[in-house]
Amino acid sequence: MPQLARALAVALASLILFSAAPPADAAKKKATRPAAAQTRQAAKPKAKPRARPAAAAAARQPAAQATKAAQLERLYEEYWDASMRFNPLQATFQGETRYNAELPNILSATWRQQSHDFTTQWLGKVEKIGSAGLQGQDLLSYDIFVRDARASLAAEQYPSWMLPISQYYNLGSIMAILGAGAGAQPFNTVKDYDDWSKRSLGIPELFDQAIANMRQGMAAGVVQPRELMEKVLPQLDAVIKPTAEESIFWTPVRTMPDSIPADEKARISAEYKRMIEYRIMPAYRALRGFIATEYLPACRASAGIGALPNGAAWYAGTLRQATATAQDPAQLHAWGEQRVQALHAQIATVMKDNKLRGNEAKLLRSMRSDKQFQYNDANALLGRYRQVQQQVSGKLPTVLQTLPKATLEIQPVEQERAATAAAAFYQQGVPGARPAVLYVNTSSLPTRRRWSVPMLYLHEAVPGHHVQLGLQQEIEKLPRFRRLGGDLAFIEGWGLYAESLGEPLGLYTDPYDHIGYLHAALTRAARVVADTGIHAQGWSKRQAVEYLEKNTAMTTEDANAEVERMMAQPGQALSNVLGEAKIVELRDRARQAQGAAFDLRAFHAELLKDGSMPLDILEQRMIRWMGQPAR
Repeated sequence: MPQLARALAVALASLILFSAAPPADAAKKKATRPAAAQTRQAAKPKAKPRARPAAAAAARQPAAQATKAAQLERLYEEYWDASMRFNPLQATFQGETRYNAELPNILSATWRQQSHDFTTQWLGKVEKIGSAGLQGQDLLSYDIFVRDARASLAAEQYPSWMLPISQYYNLGSIMAILGAGAGAQPFNTVKDYDDWSKRSLGIPELFDQAIANMRQGMAAGVVQPRELMEKVLPQLDAVIKPTAEESIFWTPVRTMPDSIPADEKARISAEYKRMIEYRIMPAYRALRGFIATEYLPACRASAGIGALPNGAAWYAGTLRQATATAQDPAQLHAWGEQRVQALHAQIATVMKDNKLRGNEAKLLRSMRSDKQFQYNDANALLGRYRQVQQQVSGKLPTVLQTLPKATLEIQPVEQERAATAAAAFYQQGVPGARPAVLYVNTSSLPTRRRWSVPMLYLHEAVPGHHVQLGLQQEIEKLPRFRRLGGDLAFIEGWGLYAESLGEPLGLYTDPYDHIGYLHAALTRAARVVADTGIHAQGWSKRQAVEYLEKNTAMTTEDANAEVERMMAQPGQALSNVLGEAKIVELRDRARQAQGAAFDLRAFHAELLKDGSMPLDILEQRMIRWMGQPAR
C-alpha cells in the first residue's frame, strides 16, 4: 500500500521519532466557532423558580463541552501549522510546499532539544484544557494526541540519533530521491528549482552531523551491524559521479519544463552544475569515506539491538510505541512460535482435505514455479482481479454494513513506475475529483501468481484499505494529524484481518488460493519469531535466516533480505501482525460479551467508524462499546 513518498515520510518519522508531531503527525480540525455557552446573565428571577445547582450545571455542560472542543480544535490547527514550520522535510512529505527551500539540521543536539521543547510545549497546552466532558471524536483526538506525545518523549531516552544510517534508512538516498525529482520535492516552476538549490545548502551540514553522531555512537558502543553498513557503500557509490551531468541530481535539469523561460533555464543549469559538483558531491564523498575507513571497522558482528547498551529496554520500548503491546518480547516470541505451528497444521489440513500430495515445502515451491499459477497476459491478470471484485461484492453484506461512498477502479500500474511498484497497491480517491484505484502491476507476469490475487484484493481493496481508509476519509472534520497520518499497526492490521475474511466471503474455495493466504500468514508469524529472536533472544543472523528457510520455504536470498530489514528496523515486522491479532482478540471478546446478540457486521462498523488509532486506545473504545469493564 505505501508508495515512495509515504514510505520516506515513515522512514523519516522513525528517525526523528515524534519530532514536531505525534507519530501519525499532528493537528486537529479546523476551528469552529465556540458554542454560545455564554448565557446572558439573568436580569432578575422574578416569578421563575430558581434552578437547582445540579440542574443548572447540567444545563451548562453541553455548551461548556462545545467550547472546550472548539479550543482544542484551534490548538490542533495551530499545532499542525507550527509543526510544518518546525520540520520542513516533514512538511514536504505532507504536500506542504511553503518550506521546500529549508533543510534544518535534524540530526543535531540543538534540534533534538528544540524538538523536545516543541512536543512538551504543545502537550502542555492540550493537557491544560483537558479531556473532561469530551465525547466521540473530540475525546479520541485528545487521547491520541496526548498518548503519542508522551510516547515520543519516553522514546528520547534511547539514542536512535547515534544510528542515522543503514541500507534501509540512508540520508544519502533520501536526498538523492528528493533532488532527482522522484519524491515529494516538486520541479515544475522556477521557484521549485530555486527551492531545491537553497535546500541543498543544508546537505553538507546534515551529512557532517551524521558523521559526528556516528562517531559518538562508536565511543558509546552504539553502532550498526557491519553487514548492514557494507551495503550502504554501493548505495552511495550509485549517487557519486564525477560530473553534474552524470548525476541523478541532474535529472530535473534534463527534464526542465518548456514553460520555464530560456534565460532562466540557462541560469538554473549553471547554478545546478556548481551546486552538484562543488556542494553535493563533496558531501557524499566525505560520508562515504568516513563509513568505509572509520565506521565499518567499528561496526558490530551481532545482529540485534539487544546487544547494544540498554538494548533490551530499547527494543521493548520500540514495540510498545509502535504496537501498544503489553506483552514483553519473550511472550511475543512464544506467541509467534505457537502461531507458526498452528498455521503449519492448517496448511496440512487443507492439503489432506484436497488430496494434495508431497510435503508443505515442496508444494510451496511448486506454487511459486509451476506455470499453471502464472499469467502470460496482462488482461487476464486484470480480469482475475475484476472477477474477484464481483465475487466479493456479492457477499460483502454478510460481513460489512457500511461502505465508503467512493467508487473503486482497477487499473494497471503505469509503465514508468512498474519496475519499482508492488504487485498491487491502493490509492485513495479525491472526493469529487477522482475515484479510488487498486493498481495492479502487470509487469514481470511470471511473478504474479494466480493464488495471490484473492488475498491481495482483500487486503488492498475490499474489505481492506479501500473500506477502512475510504470511510476514514469521509469522517467530517477529522483532525489533520489523523486524516493525513494514521496508525500503521491499525491500518495494516485491518488489511491483514481483511485477508482472513476471504473464508466467510467464499474466496478460498480453491485449495491453492487458501494455502496461499495461509502461507502468507505463516510467513508473517515467522517474522515475529525471527525479529524477537534477533533482538531479544540473542539469535545470530544465520539462526534467523535458517528459521525462515525452514518454516516458510523462503530462498536463502529472500530470507537474508528479510532478516537484514529486521536488523535495520527492529520491531517493524511485528506491527502489522499485532494489529491483526488485536482486532481478532477484540472480535472474540465482543462475541463472548454479547453472546447471541453479537453481530459481526456491527463489530466491523464500530471498529472502523472513527478511523485509525493506536491499538491501546482502540481497545479501550471497543471495550466501552461492548459494555464490559477493562481487564
